[in-house]
Formats: sequence, C-alpha cells, structure tokens
Amino acid sequence: MLLGAIDIGSNAIRLQIARLVGTEKKLSFKKVEYLRFPLRLGQDVFGDGRISQKTEDRFFNLMHAFKLLLDLYGVDDQMAVATSAMREAENGKEITAKIKEHLGLNIEIINGQLEAEVLSKAIIPTIDDRQYVHIDVGGGSTELNLYKQRKKLDSHSFNLGSVRQLTTTDKKKTFAAIEEWIDSKSYFTDKEIFAIGTGGNMNNLYSLSNIKGNKTLTLTELKALKVYIKAFTYDQRISVLGMNPDRADVILPASDIYIRVMNIIHADIVYVPGVGLKDGLIYTLYSRVNQKENEDISFLDEEYF
Repeated sequence: MLLGAIDIGSNAIRLQIARLVGTEKKLSFKKVEYLRFPLRLGQDVFGDGRISQKTEDRFFNLMHAFKLLLDLYGVDDQMAVATSAMREAENGKEITAKIKEHLGLNIEIINGQLEAEVLSKAIIPTIDDRQYVHIDVGGGSTELNLYKQRKKLDSHSFNLGSVRQLTTTDKKKTFAAIEEWIDSKSYFTDKEIFAIGTGGNMNNLYSLSNIKGNKTLTLTELKALKVYIKAFTYDQRISVLGMNPDRADVILPASDIYIRVMNIIHADIVYVPGVGLKDGLIYTLYSRVNQKENEDISFLDEEYF
C-alpha cells in the first residue's frame, strides 16, 4: 500500500509518500519519497492578509509537481491539508478551489483543533504512559497538546510562530494565555511533566546537538544551543552550520517558543520523536483505507531506507 500526504505550512510545504510494510500486529511505514519546498506563504499572509499573485503562481506550480509525483507513484490514497497561513489568507479558499478545478487536487484547509488531532496520530505511537505537553511550533501557529496514559486530553492552538511577527506586547499576552491555559488543567497540577517537541526547527536543534540515541534534549542543552546559534550571523548559519536559508532566520524565534513553554510547564526534558503533521496524515490515510485504528505503528529509521 502506498499513501501520499501534502502538508502546506506557513514556512514550507512538504510531500511525503510512504509504503506500508510489516505485519498486521506490527505495522511500519517506509518513506519512498520526501520533498520539502520553502515557499513561505506566511510571509505574505501575516503581513498583507492575503497570498500575492507571484506566490500563488509558484504555489500552483508546486502543487502541479506534487500531483504529478502522486500520480506517477500511483498512491492508493492521498491527502493534502493547509494550516495557519492558508486559513488566514483572504484568498485561501479561492486558491484551493482553483487547484481543485485545474489539477484535481483537493486541499483541505484545517483548523488548529483538527491539526492537533492529526498530529496526535503520529505522536501517540512514540510515547509511554507519562504526562506530556506536546509543543509543535510552526511558521504561523503553535499547537499544544496534553497527553496522559497515551491519550490526548486537551489541545489548543495559539497564534505564535517562527514566521509570524508579533510585537513584544503581543508576545507577552500570548505567553500569558499559554500559562493560563496550562494552569487551568487540574490533572497536571504539581506533577512531573515531560515535553515533546516537533517541527522542523526542533528537529534541526536536535541535529545540531549531535546527541545520538535517546532523542531527548534537556532544557539546559536547548538554552545552550540557542546561545550557540545566536553567535553566528545569518550567512554563517547557512555556510558553517549547514542550515537551509529559510531555517537560518527562524530557528531562534522558534527555539525561544520551545524554551518559554518548557519553563511554563516546568519541564526539564524535551523528547524529539522526529515526526510531524505529514506523518499524522499518513496514519490518518491508513485508518481511512482500512477503516480501523492501530496505535502500534511507526516509521522506519533512515538507516533502513
């Protein structure tokens, strides 16, 4: 079985095609194609409220290329979703309607709640019964999901991201709202909480740490990484640290969000599973095709490819 997922984010757009392998009792997905393109829709939307004609034209060409790949692979099912930037764009629905008309590709603009639900399908197979706050920092929004005993208890989406520019006052208000939301959850009072960090920036931070094996960072290590990266100029982050240009300018704002939220929840360790919305979409497709849920599934490590 081949499944295809397109994640249309505010900073980048991703295509993932995965093959189902293994047995019914232990299922895994092997990535057979993965492409990431830094179109950065949020740069238009968070400034002007709409996607410019130039960006729309590039978006159309990108969706055409992705649709051709999906057709060439002959996927059994596919799903394309758009998040923060597209749902806030004045012309978001108009653009997705054009894509459907001309390319036959249906793009669903999802709200923060549904985004959290899809993400959960990728997160739950990676965690144990402890209490977790999942922090997913995107270009335009940050999703927080609360887990206990491998069940999602609650979620909330905040307009705080690595591309979205907020004033100092607005940032303070948003972090205060996050703290108020966390404090209102009685089941997390005075108990040990662990953080889960997802998103391209967290994956990049973990990669820069050169820590192997346990997929965790301490809060102290995360703070040290932020200081380390800040010592490099934008150009040096690209030439010396090997970052993509669209990562080099947003990794510090993103790391600040992870650190601030970890401080709010009093978490000393963040688990970095390396999964994201694209993986949740693959799991969602699997459930849709087979009409059943299976939490004992995973993506094969890169070494197996």
